[in-house]
Amino acid sequence: MEVAIAGAGITGLAAAISLRRSGYKVNLYERSSLNHEVGAAINVPPNVSRLLVRWGLDPVKSRFVKSRGLFFVSPITLEEQSSTIFDNHEELYGGNIYFAHRVDLHEALKKLATMKDGPGIPATIHVKSPVVSYDLEEPSMSLADGTLITADLVIAADGIHSIGVNSILGRSNPPEPAQQSNCCYRFLISKADLEADTETRFFTQGLPSLGLTIYPDIPGQRRFITYPCREYVHRLLCAPPPFQRIYYVNLIPTIPGPFFAYEVCNCAIICNKELDKNKTEDWQASVPKEEILEALAGYHPGIIAVAKKATEQGRWPLLYRPPISKWHKGNMALAGDAAHPMLPNLGQGGAQGIEDGLVLGLVLHGCTAKSEISERLALYEKIRRNRAASIQVLSNFGLDETSTTGLEEYMEGEKIPSTMEDILQLTYGGDMVEETTKAMRELQPSWNLPNAYFGEVADPVMG
Repeated sequence: MEVAIAGAGITGLAAAISLRRSGYKVNLYERSSLNHEVGAAINVPPNVSRLLVRWGLDPVKSRFVKSRGLFFVSPITLEEQSSTIFDNHEELYGGNIYFAHRVDLHEALKKLATMKDGPGIPATIHVKSPVVSYDLEEPSMSLADGTLITADLVIAADGIHSIGVNSILGRSNPPEPAQQSNCCYRFLISKADLEADTETRFFTQGLPSLGLTIYPDIPGQRRFITYPCREYVHRLLCAPPPFQRIYYVNLIPTIPGPFFAYEVCNCAIICNKELDKNKTEDWQASVPKEEILEALAGYHPGIIAVAKKATEQGRWPLLYRPPISKWHKGNMALAGDAAHPMLPNLGQGGAQGIEDGLVLGLVLHGCTAKSEISERLALYEKIRRNRAASIQVLSNFGLDETSTTGLEEYMEGEKIPSTMEDILQLTYGGDMVEETTKAMRELQPSWNLPNAYFGEVADPVMG
């Protein structure tokens, strides 16, 4: 059977990987040309890093940086306020926390979806193909050039402004600016530039180089957030196997692993600003450097000096839409930001889209007729909606200001998180393979994962 996916971003590609491994022929229709880097950096938390590795993605070859911990630092004095060390995440959650450049993650997913080797039929990506309407009856979707795309299943994975939501709900449901923080500035800084200046060298030698570092100004409703991304591949590959890891251990004997070996520092400022709520997010739109310096007014001079090293800085509005009641209708479903747009406070937006993609492929495995698809999509919604909705609500707040307001509809009382540790357990500990297997075996007791779904990939993936 054939699947048409609107959007070839992280969610669309994850769905394509899962569906091709479940026996489907997948076509993705992407608005952009996919010929330039998009966005900045992204969290790859344990709840999906363990899945990506089992799919065949190599975090080292894809230049992911392994996180050492979560640190809160005073924006005024630069003194450490609190920390959580991630030295046992693989044992606790079956995977590590990584930081990646979005383009490195996207390229790795694209290769897994389209490579000739590996299980299933390679997916096909059609660029410069924006979707302008959907028809639930066929199902089908129409492109801007008038082309009608029909398939056995249609998935809208084309972001927060997807018109697929209108088709599923039968009404418009536009996102609105977030109430807590509605604006995010993002910029990347070369580690070499920071090291070359004595005023900013501290940023490459302390906590900012180890993991996710947050400089919260709670009264001012703003946060400066930073973490390393894009591992230093040159150093990594110069050391002959099997000594690559030893090479880094010798460099930094007290901290095992390549924690300092990165090329780029990702920086973000989350704050409140008057913005045009109807403006579509544009990761490529630049703003003057003076605007980010203004957003950091009052921060420690060292932070200001770091921000001055930015060469390209972008801004986009942080938009929110409360969890919706339906994710599917007939043989059409929503996934990723189209279903559950999330603020970046928990770093789970991309991860939840990957979980959507995984579950879509698994629940549709073994489906033998088009008439069975709607029932399987109902199961997809049952497995995913409450988990994604809970994380969506929790993402309205930072880890340092936990709020449980609005969670009662999606979680049982005793399971509602009350601490940062509870939230990490909820997000990192979710096992969508186990949950989906359990749900499918209730439907079909003989159900098993597709052959080679997590099998060895012949051509190791390099982003």
